[in-house]
Amino acid sequence: MTSADAAADVGLLAPVRAGTAVEDATGDAAYVRALLAAETALVRAQESLGHAPPGTAEAVASVTADAARFDPRSLALRARSGGNPVIPLAADLTDAVAERSPGAAVHVHRGATSQDILDTAAMLVASEALRLILADLDRAAAALATIAAEHRDTPMAGRTLTQHAVPTAFGLKAAGWHSLILDARDRLATVRGALPVQLGGAAGTLAAFSAFAGHGEAGVPGGAARDGDPGMALIEAYAHATGLAAPPLPWHTLRTPVADLGGALAFTAGALGKLAADVLVLSRTEIGEVSESAGGGSSAMPHKANPARAVLIAAAARQVPALAGILYGALAAEDERPPGAWHAEWQTLREALRTVGGAADAAAALAGGLRVHPGRMRENLGATGGLIVSERLVAVLAARTGRAEARTAVTEGAARAAREGIHLHEALAQDPALAGVVTPDELRNLTDPSGYTGAAGLLTDRALRRGNEGAAPR
Repeated sequence: MTSADAAADVGLLAPVRAGTAVEDATGDAAYVRALLAAETALVRAQESLGHAPPGTAEAVASVTADAARFDPRSLALRARSGGNPVIPLAADLTDAVAERSPGAAVHVHRGATSQDILDTAAMLVASEALRLILADLDRAAAALATIAAEHRDTPMAGRTLTQHAVPTAFGLKAAGWHSLILDARDRLATVRGALPVQLGGAAGTLAAFSAFAGHGEAGVPGGAARDGDPGMALIEAYAHATGLAAPPLPWHTLRTPVADLGGALAFTAGALGKLAADVLVLSRTEIGEVSESAGGGSSAMPHKANPARAVLIAAAARQVPALAGILYGALAAEDERPPGAWHAEWQTLREALRTVGGAADAAAALAGGLRVHPGRMRENLGATGGLIVSERLVAVLAARTGRAEARTAVTEGAARAAREGIHLHEALAQDPALAGVVTPDELRNLTDPSGYTGAAGLLTDRALRRGNEGAAPR
């Protein structure tokens, strides 16, 4: 085993993303490919504007197509001296192109700063990672929509502050998960569509691009071209070559794109975390209202079928907000190029992407195989002997006795039911104050939890009308 193999992060402590498509799309090899793509696109953009001879971009592309020739470990080790991996990569790429076309080699990385290439590469990596995440969110949302529709009228106990509150319907709960995931999908899709190319040169003025294009002649104020600054045109051409958006300004120290991305990823992690949190509660042995299709095992207890996917999603939901905090902190970047704030983003953004990507993959599998147990829901509804509908009884009786009297009767009836171990409708039937006010049959019907789910079904219908009309492009 080489030292590089020994140092490789293969996801041993991050099972949520191990083996997922997003892990591969955000790995070191993916970043090297993105860096090479950014360098190639820059040459292609310059050639399209006549700033490089015809054929230059193809000469560069013939080298960058073989990304395996650029060793990530070697780049990482040499990055320690200059502070970023673009410096050694640009040198290696220039040498490799020079072997095939010395004339093309002089155009490699011409006018750019390392941050132009690394930021652009990061946006390319993020765009691909988000494409995968959005597809998984669509899968999860579709599965949850099916569950919500199937269980539109399946009654279950609504719980507040961990205790039974009033009845609800499982379809409404699933519709809530569905709605949150669509919210996350919409936020990520918006961010993805705005991911920008980075191009500014040494200090964000584009001066070198004008100079190399032959428009930095003496006597032309600020090196501006008489027919317009070529650097401005180059931003548009570079954006077209990469498939990213063209920013209004170089954003070396204007980190809105990264902060917005971090915020959307944190929201997504939290939205998926809500699904996981509910599944973890509802799949407890003593509740048993849902279960995962394939529970995880235990090294010590053969009987266990742990809700492993929900556990991994819940762990991700606790990590990503902290990562987003680092990205937000990097907004306070001084000068025209920041010392440290920018550097703090690199690994942080990657971890946020791959953690959310793993959580989205797990959520799609969880939702697609979620097992619902209406029988247990019904059993749990009856666990308190009708007390779960005490609110309904107060409302109905108040119209006949007055609100204060109704509340007193139900409160005393609830205490009697708990004390004597009888059902609430039996306890209320024994109350002389209610004689002639309500019949035993009415009390029996009023304490049936399935008859008190309010507008749960209609709310579910409304939520599901939203559907998947905003599904992300593949």
